[in-house]
Amino acid sequence: MRTLCASTLIGEFFVIGFAGLVAMKDPDLSMTTVWTVCGIGMLVSVLLCGVVTRPGGVVLGWILQLALIASGFVVPMMFGLGLAFAALWWASVHYGRKIDAIKATREAATPAA
Repeated sequence: MRTLCASTLIGEFFVIGFAGLVAMKDPDLSMTTVWTVCGIGMLVSVLLCGVVTRPGGVVLGWILQLALIASGFVVPMMFGLGLAFAALWWASVHYGRKIDAIKATREAATPAA
C-alpha cells in the first residue's frame, strides 16, 4: 500500500506546485499567501509518504484530498484534478491493501528457509 499511496502523494506534490503558479496570476492573492498555502500542502504531501501506513495516515491523506478539491475555489481547474487525485487515492488505498493481503498470504504459505 505504501508504494501506491506514496506515488499518488508525490503526484499531488507537483500538482500543488503547479496550482501555486496558476494562483500567482490572481491579483487578489499575495505571493506570500499563495506560496505559504502551497508550501504547506506540498510539505504535507511529502510527509504523508512516510506515515501513510501508520494509524491515521490514510485519514490524513483523505483530508489532503478534500483540501485539494476545495482549492478549486481559488483555481477552478483544481476541482477536476482534486477529484481525479481523490479517485487515485481511493484506488491506491483499496488495491494497496489487497496487494498487501496477498503478499502476507503468500509469505505465510512459503516455508521458512
